[in-house]
Amino acid sequence: MNARLLDPDAPFGDAHGPMLCGSFAPIFEEQVLDALPVEGQIPADLNGVYLRNGPNPRFEPNGNYHPFDGDGMLHAAHFDRGRVTYRNKWVRTDAWLEEERAGGSPFWGIMSTLKGRRDLRLKDSANTDVIAHAGHAVASWYMAGEAYHVDPVTLETLGKADYVKGLGNGFSAHPKVDEHSGEMMFFDYWHEQPFMSHGVVNAEGRLTHHEPIELPGARLPHDMAITEHYSILHDLPLFHDDEAYRAGRHKLCFHSELPTRFGVLPRYGAGSEIRWFEFSPCFLYHTVNAWEEGDEIVMVACRFLPAETRNGRIDEARTAHMIATLMMDARLWRYRINLRTGATREECLDPEHNIEFPTMNSRMTGRRTQWGYLVDHDPNILRWTGIRKYNTDSGTCVAAWSDGHDHCWYSEPWFAPADNARSEDHGYVVSFVWNDRERSQQLQIFDALDIGKGPVARVRMPQRIPAGFHACWVKPEQIAVR
Repeated sequence: MNARLLDPDAPFGDAHGPMLCGSFAPIFEEQVLDALPVEGQIPADLNGVYLRNGPNPRFEPNGNYHPFDGDGMLHAAHFDRGRVTYRNKWVRTDAWLEEERAGGSPFWGIMSTLKGRRDLRLKDSANTDVIAHAGHAVASWYMAGEAYHVDPVTLETLGKADYVKGLGNGFSAHPKVDEHSGEMMFFDYWHEQPFMSHGVVNAEGRLTHHEPIELPGARLPHDMAITEHYSILHDLPLFHDDEAYRAGRHKLCFHSELPTRFGVLPRYGAGSEIRWFEFSPCFLYHTVNAWEEGDEIVMVACRFLPAETRNGRIDEARTAHMIATLMMDARLWRYRINLRTGATREECLDPEHNIEFPTMNSRMTGRRTQWGYLVDHDPNILRWTGIRKYNTDSGTCVAAWSDGHDHCWYSEPWFAPADNARSEDHGYVVSFVWNDRERSQQLQIFDALDIGKGPVARVRMPQRIPAGFHACWVKPEQIAVR
């Protein structure tokens, strides 16, 4: 009998590590579900698509498994005038199609090989992020791979984005869309000089600007930020161990003697125009938002706290291990860069809560925002136990909710503006939630003005949604006319 039918909580057994079991276990059926039971009422002024990406391997992996290895699967909740339809579908990447023809996987994961190896090929899985741009959803991968266009309603893969070309031939997991201009900014990174590039894609989906960015060496940045006129690129003191890289393996090292640097680049500037500013050494997985205030750039982010030894020094080995295994210990942080004087400042906004996977009102990306929506992070595993709303001016958590911190798994929550929204936070927050104790899957909708009241609607679903990565909210006007 097929092993998948024997144990859906461990379809490949436990030989590949814990990230393929339990709440992480993949599912193997693509479905379209409507007329789902609802507790409460789906708001009629909630219209658009909540999309979430994540790893869902179709075939048993070779070697040890890391979540960045799994085939990308999109889960969508399409809201239309008080109704909701759920869909899930794999992103048909080139690697997925090759596995389909082979009936198994010829690829290896990031714990066993490196990007570019021909003997142990690494899969580009488009499993990390998804963002709305130029009428489509754009699915992307952690290690700056190929980007794929997907229909945000049907989830059909439409093909590879042809704007990823030249320089490193890759596309970062976290591009940023300026919804005022329709432009999308991205970066790429690779292991040869100049090590990074910055690109701009216009509102029609055409690459209009692509510049090399010189770095001191190969780096592993994860995110970026934009303002109305600038992109903020990251040079972080985390990169490959040289000896392991020469041997063809992926091993991270944290270098506490190096500063964190943020590069401010005019949106259409040449690479030589970038200005670098130094801050305390750390790693950043994700930014909340950035904007301009007079002469200053302000960026709010989730700063990964380096692990410390007993004498208070940075424990480089433990820090690198925690980052590599997604054991996050992050705090809400604010950075300021004065472009006139060169002065920099940084401050912790909330020292108490370990929070990550931030979102906000995406209509205001690159403009000043006051509100952010984040998840409580289990420091021991890739699990989000509840959601919080933050005033990012004061660093105050103004509301929080969880159905159970010890047994619930929340997806990245996204803000969905109400029709005819009257304020930045007038709308809803949407998240998939798996209750491991009750073995139940829900789609939860919160009033963004008062998350602490709990969900205004709970949509009960017959299929578990595996723990995953990033999500987005696709507004009706962002969906291409069919």
